[in-house]
Amino acid sequence: MRLFCAVVRTQSFAAVARDLGLSNAVISKRINLLERALQAKLLHRTTRRLTVTEQGDTVYQRATRILEDVDAMAQAITTHREAPRGLLRLCSSSGFGSRQLAPALAALAKRYPTLELQLELLDRPVDLVGEGFQLDIRVGQVQEPHLITRRIAHNQRVLCAAPSYVAQHGAPQSLQALAQHQCLVIRERDQDVGRWTLDGPQGPETVKVTGALSANNGEVVHRWAIEGLGILLRSTWDVGPSIAQGTLERQLPDYAQEAPVWAVYPTRLAHSAKVRVCVEFLEAWFRDTDLGATVRLPKPTR
Repeated sequence: MRLFCAVVRTQSFAAVARDLGLSNAVISKRINLLERALQAKLLHRTTRRLTVTEQGDTVYQRATRILEDVDAMAQAITTHREAPRGLLRLCSSSGFGSRQLAPALAALAKRYPTLELQLELLDRPVDLVGEGFQLDIRVGQVQEPHLITRRIAHNQRVLCAAPSYVAQHGAPQSLQALAQHQCLVIRERDQDVGRWTLDGPQGPETVKVTGALSANNGEVVHRWAIEGLGILLRSTWDVGPSIAQGTLERQLPDYAQEAPVWAVYPTRLAHSAKVRVCVEFLEAWFRDTDLGATVRLPKPTR
């Protein structure tokens, strides 16, 4: 069932074989055994494409729940052990995941060598249950009401631009003036493309922005900002060093956008020992790590 669920998630025998260190033939044989046991065709396979049958989709949904219950049973037995064990699949955005989360997970792995961590970096909305993730470390808003959230770090997004951009185009004098500037838009996760809402002296304000450049990766847009191509709205954990070095300058410093770091996980995993240990470790890690996220704002006037 685990192999079958992995094949459904990746839509590829080769990807699963590569991840697990097995051959395509072994994966195919295991799937055939499952189909024979269930007396049902679960997958349509051609040389170019793999699709799930209607019966295969039913098996996938049921198998996912069964496997979660099996893991929960094992974790319930080992709850009082010092070290969690087994596979924990988690995801995050590429920028935060590579620069902030990866070092934390390295420390977690050293502390709990029996815990197997599988991290995927994705700059798109993620269906945790459908894609088989047990934990998402997310920056910004969480829209899904069926998921459990726990804030593990403070963070804010701020406006910034390179000195060369300001020298050529001038600095914006108000939030609404951003509409007349070249703005660098990030199309990732919770970002509202083309519409920025920030908190300032008068409370929340929204401005519609445009620009010639946009990307679904924050690090790419950060580089464009340093090269003087526009104004960027980006987390302080990312642009803080650039601001300190002078390659970027904050614009409209009275404004910022709250974008906390959240641990997000499905309801069924609320009592998972692996998830609990990981979330508590990350919360403590980021509490002791300066994300450059404490930007004081003036109190809104009513």
